[in-house]
Amino acid sequence: MDYGKLGPSESIRSSFSDPTQAQPTTLRHHRRRRRFLLLGLTATLFLAASAASVALLLRSKTNRRAGLNRSPTQAISQTCKLTQYPELCISSLVNFPGALDAGERDLVHISLNMTLQRVGSARYAASSIAGVSMNQIARSAYDDCVELLDDSVHQLSQSLLVVAGGDGAPSDEDALTWLSAALTNQDTCAEGLDMVDDRYVQGQMTNFLKDLAELVSNSLAIFAAASRNQDFSGIPIENRKRRRLLASGFPDWVNPIDRKLLQTPGDSIQADFIVSKDGSGTHKTIGDAVKAAPEGSSRRIIIYVKAGRYEENIKVARKKINLMFVGEGMGKTVVAGSRSVYDKFTTFHTATFASTGTGFIIKEMTIENSAGPEKHQAVALRVGADRAVVYHCSIIGYQDSLYVHSQRQFFRECDIYGTIDFIFGNAAVVLQKCNIWARKPMAKQKNTITAQNRKDPNQNTGISIHNCKIMAASDLSAVRGSVQTFLGRPWKMYSRVVYMQSFMGDLIDPAGWLEWNGNFALSTLYYGEYMNEGPGAGVAKRVKWPGFRVITEEEEAGKFTVGKFIYGSSWLPATGVSFIAGLSE
Repeated sequence: MDYGKLGPSESIRSSFSDPTQAQPTTLRHHRRRRRFLLLGLTATLFLAASAASVALLLRSKTNRRAGLNRSPTQAISQTCKLTQYPELCISSLVNFPGALDAGERDLVHISLNMTLQRVGSARYAASSIAGVSMNQIARSAYDDCVELLDDSVHQLSQSLLVVAGGDGAPSDEDALTWLSAALTNQDTCAEGLDMVDDRYVQGQMTNFLKDLAELVSNSLAIFAAASRNQDFSGIPIENRKRRRLLASGFPDWVNPIDRKLLQTPGDSIQADFIVSKDGSGTHKTIGDAVKAAPEGSSRRIIIYVKAGRYEENIKVARKKINLMFVGEGMGKTVVAGSRSVYDKFTTFHTATFASTGTGFIIKEMTIENSAGPEKHQAVALRVGADRAVVYHCSIIGYQDSLYVHSQRQFFRECDIYGTIDFIFGNAAVVLQKCNIWARKPMAKQKNTITAQNRKDPNQNTGISIHNCKIMAASDLSAVRGSVQTFLGRPWKMYSRVVYMQSFMGDLIDPAGWLEWNGNFALSTLYYGEYMNEGPGAGVAKRVKWPGFRVITEEEEAGKFTVGKFIYGSSWLPATGVSFIAGLSE
């Protein structure tokens, strides 16, 4: 695979080979109190365990195996057979209070609680080296890991509420999303640490993280087996009726206020904060507006960004929920950064605009990373926010332009530009009616549109590209005959990507897809094409990999539509963004 020099994390990435009706007031308050008590109990257990189990976190492999001397019950043995790491599953459960007396259903809760405590302990332990002097790449990777561990603690805690059940509890599909994301978080942390040349920091963090990814994987497998939704390799499927769209283009059950908001021109919107470079708004920078936004808001917080070029790196943290960013249009409101791995940042840290706050919406803006192709991985937009919507935005970069990191995401009517792996990550994401533009790469490089990194067969993740156009940007058109462009390549063992009812220009190589490294993942990936058109859509010369398929059944393709793949708990209609729930008419 002649890609030329791709930068440090690319070589690391390439090396991986492991496999939502009101209730009576009294009843509602009672249920809310019960939920708070559960959260309080979980938090108490977590805080107590964090300090007490740091030493346990650092146990040796020999000591871990010693736990096997305690005989597992039949329930533990049967449960652990469902996992990817059965030995670790048994050894971790037999030593956890209550597990030896638990039935198989109770082990779902115990597994999640045990994993939560272990992740919490790792976060506690990591704080012990916060004051250590670190070079830039080490500090970047360390900060990434701390953030990702924090997010994982939250996701595991929320997943416990699903097991507890009761009215108002999150759904099974919510938990599958959160557990999938928690696993992705561990992988992202480890990938960043692989770039670190500070052996002390790398060694300490590696010890703190020992077995975490495997434990989260086991909890995901145990939960998925007990879940009611196991229709398609971990994808939660519900039998939902096709939704009617209003003449306005929005679903008919969208909140009238939200519908009116999204149909209103940007300059007429009643925003909470206004960003303007000339000082005519509430803030001069987007970052300052984000800082001013409240945490944990139950209502939509609108940040209106006037036209201009904002040279900033924006981060919307997990507690900044329900933030909506509205610009004056693509190419008018531009957020631009230039961080890259070449400049000693982790790929995760290079993002010009990053969000992990649930309910994140951004529209009518351009997000750009101007580092250029010679600086390799340089993310323009990174999204790890659950129930995120990106609408009518332009995302511009070269390698790794759009990082769909984790959780549920929807992109509509966006322009996405890049070269190598420029739509990558492990979210459950649908891109609909978008224009995907391949650009001219550096000499001897091939273009690959997607690099999906689903590592575990129980993760409900994948990239679905529906009713889009895949075309050559002007710079690539000039040299199109000398550059190969592929639909994607498998970053991890269970990589999953589908292209459905899309137009493919003649830039697409007849083979369609590119290997990552020899035969890696060719049998375990899921790459599908369904009713695409255009000169690059012919399938006669496509790869013959066991995991590739030309989808011929509407039922199979339908599993990757908005209505089935990311719809979950009716979250998307509430945003007011127009979408097609099923396959195009």
